[in-house]
Amino acid sequence: MSDTPIDSSKRTWIITSACAGAVGGVAAAVPFVSSFQPSERAKAAGAAVEVDISALKPGEKITVEWRGKPVWIFKRTPEQLESLAQTESQLADPKSDRKAYPTPDYAKNQHRSIKPEVFVGVGICTHLGCSPGDRLQAGPQPSLPDDWHGGFLCACHGSTFDVAGRVFKNKPAPDNLEVPPHMYLSDTRLIIGEDKKA
Repeated sequence: MSDTPIDSSKRTWIITSACAGAVGGVAAAVPFVSSFQPSERAKAAGAAVEVDISALKPGEKITVEWRGKPVWIFKRTPEQLESLAQTESQLADPKSDRKAYPTPDYAKNQHRSIKPEVFVGVGICTHLGCSPGDRLQAGPQPSLPDDWHGGFLCACHGSTFDVAGRVFKNKPAPDNLEVPPHMYLSDTRLIIGEDKKA
């Protein structure tokens, strides 16, 4: 072992080189480690969506996107809620028992929702994936029965749904509109894509 002292300028150079190498190594590792995280597109494809519904008035509907699907949030009027009992005998699956698009337990009721007045449903027809249009006004209208109580019409092939997204009998759509997993964070905020507290 040598007792020769290391020149202080060499010591400084060695420390500086080691630090620069460490910084370079970290800089190279960050993009590599980041590549394991899901992309923004992947996050958007499966991420839950939080929605403020405080401004939603009875009879109004907003649409948000979740997993690339249009999700309707519709605040029904008292009259629209009453109409749900009047249409049950005309529906293909009034209790949402079919399994093709399973309905969450908290929406297996006449109004198909957690809160009776607020319907949350995927706005895609279960026939061929078209998007039904609003026909919320009750009464006779083109392509609808004279005793129409309000709901949705898929103009592509004539499937009709009530204001709870339940399909009427003898229509091309084989099932009710899908109810996505969702839950309320407060009276005016809900989250679509999750239905359990973390």
